[in-house]
Amino acid sequence: MNTRRSFLQQSSALAAGTVFFSAFSRAPFRVSPSDQINIGAIGLNGMGWSDLSSALKVPGVNVVALCDVDNNVLDKRMKDLAAMKVDTSRVKTYHDYRKLLEQKDIDAVIIGTPDHWHALIMIEACQAGKDVYVEKPCGNSIGECRAMIAAQKKYGRVVQVGQWQRSQQHFRDAVDFVHSGQLGPIRTVKVWCYQGWMKPEPVVSDTPPPPGVDFAMWLGPAPQRTFNASRFHFNFRWFWDYAGGLMTDWGVHLLDYGLLGMKATTPKTIAALGGRFAYPDLCEETPDTLTTLYEFDGFNMVWDHAMGIDNGSYNRDHGIAYIGNNATLVLSRSGWEVIEERQSKNKVAKPFVKSSDNGLDNHWVNFIAAVRSRKMEDLRCSIEEATHVATVAQMGNISFRSGQRLSWDAGAGQFADDKINAGYLMKEYHNGYKLPTI
Repeated sequence: MNTRRSFLQQSSALAAGTVFFSAFSRAPFRVSPSDQINIGAIGLNGMGWSDLSSALKVPGVNVVALCDVDNNVLDKRMKDLAAMKVDTSRVKTYHDYRKLLEQKDIDAVIIGTPDHWHALIMIEACQAGKDVYVEKPCGNSIGECRAMIAAQKKYGRVVQVGQWQRSQQHFRDAVDFVHSGQLGPIRTVKVWCYQGWMKPEPVVSDTPPPPGVDFAMWLGPAPQRTFNASRFHFNFRWFWDYAGGLMTDWGVHLLDYGLLGMKATTPKTIAALGGRFAYPDLCEETPDTLTTLYEFDGFNMVWDHAMGIDNGSYNRDHGIAYIGNNATLVLSRSGWEVIEERQSKNKVAKPFVKSSDNGLDNHWVNFIAAVRSRKMEDLRCSIEEATHVATVAQMGNISFRSGQRLSWDAGAGQFADDKINAGYLMKEYHNGYKLPTI
């Protein structure tokens, strides 16, 4: 492993530009046997599988281990790999991620589990000498995110967070335009996510877990409870024990670009209002409707989300709008445009620029290049950067849950109210699990 790792660090021929060309031009490309990157994937039902699929497009990346608490998911993904012409005879399968981390030939792991597992697995993977690609949000509390930063620094692992929009060119171009100053002074940033297709499940009775599901392992550090189908798999997002609803699911993607465009740190005050207005009779805890006002020096940022509705601002179901005195730049996953103010004399209007690349694939090219070069500064979304936006998203949820307008002490890195800090900064761990002391 050490010899192999040394070789990877010296492989300048596979720096980011070369790997990018090879991955997306489909030109013939050879990677020497000693320069292979072996991946283990933990959590494969959703984005974990999407991540692995993108990883395998990068030359020299191999999958050697899969882990999931659901045998049905494991069986399906092994069949999917076989259909992709992957040699599954060398792919080991696990229910317990700790066993996967013991596998010596694994260089990097994907963490595609529900959010409440991200911090613990990431920290233990770093301890085990693995590089990490962890899904967003990086942690399920502000305290967890900080522990993840400490682990990365202590163990020196390459850690990329799955905020793949940071690797999509049109997002980067749009932020460059914002930074050019052509919009004029920006007074408000609107960030919204209207998801008509998202709907919680009905309220159903608790049942035994389905055959093949290790539900105790799925719960892990979350509070003990009996199995309920409406809280499982995709729907974990709507329960505070496991996640933070749309605010942390899509919010970390979109708020990220609000913050990047404004070069903003943390807000001074946070106020959130919302509730279960769309689906009061369905199985959810997190708000399906939420508006949050973040106060920064010189501008406000507004987060607005709604499940079951597609007609968001500017006729888009999601986006970021930087509202300046001269013009407004509207940005989404589809592309971006600049809408000029009628009275503006600057003539900065810009027609719609359509997205033309695959952000997730690009994000994986970037991660693998950093694994090979060991240049942490080249990562598009480091754990520090991901913690910044995850903290801002958590602030909105904490304001909503506490029912209070909150003030943030940037110097102390905590809220002005000690009761809020005690109740919300760090998740409590259960069932014998605890975060390692860093």
